[in-house]
Amino acid sequence: MGTTQEAQEPSTEEEKGGLVRFFTSDHRYVLLGTSVVALIGMWFSMQPRSSQSFLANAYALEVVMYYALMAWVVVSLVALVTKLVHWRDYAQKSPFAKPAARHVERVCSYVVWLFSAVLFVDRAIMGFVAIVKSALGSNANPQDFVGGMVYMVYKGRGIFARGIATTIELAVFGTVIAFFLALLLVFLRLQKIDRPDNDFVRFLKVIGCGFAKVYSAVVRGTPMMVQSLIIYFAGFAVLSGSGMSTNEIRAVWSTFVAGLVTISLNSTAYMMEVLRGGIEAVDPGQTEAARSLGLSQWQAMSKVVFPQGIKNSIPALSNELVINIKDSSVLSVIGVFDLMFATTTVAGIYYRQLETYIAAAVCYLILTMVASKLLSMLAKHLDAPAMGPVLSSSEVAVTTGVAGSADKTIKVEVDHSEDRVRRGGM
Repeated sequence: MGTTQEAQEPSTEEEKGGLVRFFTSDHRYVLLGTSVVALIGMWFSMQPRSSQSFLANAYALEVVMYYALMAWVVVSLVALVTKLVHWRDYAQKSPFAKPAARHVERVCSYVVWLFSAVLFVDRAIMGFVAIVKSALGSNANPQDFVGGMVYMVYKGRGIFARGIATTIELAVFGTVIAFFLALLLVFLRLQKIDRPDNDFVRFLKVIGCGFAKVYSAVVRGTPMMVQSLIIYFAGFAVLSGSGMSTNEIRAVWSTFVAGLVTISLNSTAYMMEVLRGGIEAVDPGQTEAARSLGLSQWQAMSKVVFPQGIKNSIPALSNELVINIKDSSVLSVIGVFDLMFATTTVAGIYYRQLETYIAAAVCYLILTMVASKLLSMLAKHLDAPAMGPVLSSSEVAVTTGVAGSADKTIKVEVDHSEDRVRRGGM
């Protein structure tokens, strides 16, 4: 492991050095790329100033920046014409391709980026700040699009906060519950008849495997919205048949609980198939080797196959959380007060749907981006040693990473007399 980490460290330094070299090297196409940035900066300069503009009292400076950007565009056009004239020998005959000229062009490109960034902040960022400030101080819903959206989000911030919290709770708890249920179902799904099994065990394995297959087919073949309606009203009917009143039923079987059950059961089917694919990707020879050493089918699966299969499935399993954040929006059909329900509530208050739904889309985008970032960090942190191939009967030397690699070994002592497996460091 130490050798691997030492080998990876230079590559990281090389990537950082390469990034620095990219910005400090003289590129042939710096004129073409930076001219687009200059045009964008000129466009921002032509936009009206807001009340928060910090260039309002610096008109002369803005004029200088505008014409500097224009000059860069003109120089880029001249360089483009030169390139068309000297298409085959541009590097030899064009003055823009000389080493000294390329160095000057790179330094000037920094100035172009700086001027464009200043104009962007002054027009776009400070303009948005001015709109937000005006909307928050308004006594009525502004008529402009951005101002109205900010006003409705601010006035309904309590509703949106409750909806966001419910969405996060449903996605996180539903994914965690589904993971453990998927582990159980994938174990049933992969059961095979073993020679020492008696008739009762064989019957249970057949029933368990068949149930997992049917469950996966039914859940993945029906919409989640329909599933939520069936689960909610089925639970309500069962509790109603037991003699409970409507208020008592709602205290036990709330829309949140029904939504959590729906997400958990729905994600279980998909996570089961992901785990099955990761487990079946493990070399079958490892299972055969484990069984030849006297390990039972459960020991072979839990000690050798499952750790590698779960590790292979971590990226897809993590993605299920992001999917649940988005798919939880369908639960508003049964009255779950999630982000989508909160959005329709605010839209009904102000009778402005487009602004509120765009605000909801931004909230969902932020939630999924944050979840994706956290999950990628978790996946790197959980990049732990995976159980590798079984090698001997007295010691099971296991490798880390991809099956068959030899970064680090873990010694597993098999005690046949007590039919158990003890693991110890090597």
